[in-house]
Amino acid sequence: MNTVNKLLEALGHNIHLHYDKWTQEHEYVSGNKKWIADILPCELLRRSVKHAVESIVTLCECQEFFKTFPDNIETPNYGDTWGRLANYIEINNRAIAEMRGSETRNGILSSIKIIPAIPPSAKSWANCIILSQIFPNIFGDGFNKGPFEENSIYGIKLNAGYSGNIIDYSITDKISPEEQFKAFNDLAHFHGLKTGFRTVISADQIKVAYPDREEGFNWCNPEHQEIFINEHVKLINMGFEAIFVDSAKHIGGYDCENYAGVGDLPEYTQMQYILQQIRVRSGKTTLSFVGEKSTGDFERYKNLGLTSGTAFVAPDDFENVKQWSEKFKYSREYAPGIEVSNDNDEGGSRYEDRLNRINTCLFGYEYPSDKLPSFMQMEDLFPLRYDTSTHHLMMTNPSYSVDGSPESHWENLFTKDDGRAYNARAAELFLHALNL
Repeated sequence: MNTVNKLLEALGHNIHLHYDKWTQEHEYVSGNKKWIADILPCELLRRSVKHAVESIVTLCECQEFFKTFPDNIETPNYGDTWGRLANYIEINNRAIAEMRGSETRNGILSSIKIIPAIPPSAKSWANCIILSQIFPNIFGDGFNKGPFEENSIYGIKLNAGYSGNIIDYSITDKISPEEQFKAFNDLAHFHGLKTGFRTVISADQIKVAYPDREEGFNWCNPEHQEIFINEHVKLINMGFEAIFVDSAKHIGGYDCENYAGVGDLPEYTQMQYILQQIRVRSGKTTLSFVGEKSTGDFERYKNLGLTSGTAFVAPDDFENVKQWSEKFKYSREYAPGIEVSNDNDEGGSRYEDRLNRINTCLFGYEYPSDKLPSFMQMEDLFPLRYDTSTHHLMMTNPSYSVDGSPESHWENLFTKDDGRAYNARAAELFLHALNL
């Protein structure tokens, strides 16, 4: 089923597409790779979903323009171990959702609108979007609160469908939540991107919903474990290929003196089984499991079933990154990664420092085939306003609208002219990297 066409019709659009001249005027081109840059996110978020689809099709690497969105879209093919080389870019789909008054809705539609501004995958490695929220959060799903009221994205509810922050539930009689995710994935794949999502494994940050009650999650409960596996398999079957595992470093009770989560974690062999079952039940050989964080015990993570881990290689020393790239050139299943920033980023970094880190991620190797995986946040492409940060947006869900409209929130969530200039400089780095 062509879920993109189904989404367009559900939103009241027709499925006939037109070449988007606005996109052409703002495109960056590297060989046959095209995306939009030198922009502010609000310029994309104010556009309709129809315009977003037309923008994505206008940026196609192919030599023809599709007047209707194609039926069969395949994920970009970088082999089974693509995740070992990838750049992971986490998009806070809740923060860019439509905020009307106290309500937060339709983050998946906003994520579709932002796709044209994400650089597509390179010749030698993939770019992968990680969505920060999929499941309902347990603190106020579907609503925004004050800038200092807890509404953490790290508390999730399983067996309860998908977040009201994300799904457009006003059209579910025409297109299901699952089909909305499938449409997002098809559009991202068409643009040359891999996709994934963040998950939580700290037991006290998870609740399990039943028709008549809710229960706190317990890793010793076989039924809870089974629900965890099946919920993640469902998402993989919608087209996601990567799972970012929060607190993965601490699985099995490892280094728990530095554990910042709440509640028990799965045992080591238990998590091995879970990741293996997600692979088996989905039938996908291309899955990438990335963990937060990595230490020097690389075999531990590799044998667990992870593809990469974050924050091991120092990002500010270019030559050091090259050396680590050389050390792992023959390791194709697991490698530690470099961070531009992570979900705990409190802001305040100089633009120049972020750009230098992006440069190191994209060029810190002798040969492109030896590149280390990297991790970035939405702010590393689209700088946030001065008084918020990635971590603040993960822990709270404030609206920055001055008139109660989503358009005002989008305009005020990000920096203005300096953010536009930064986005152009980041695009220049990707422009030089994509055809290596």
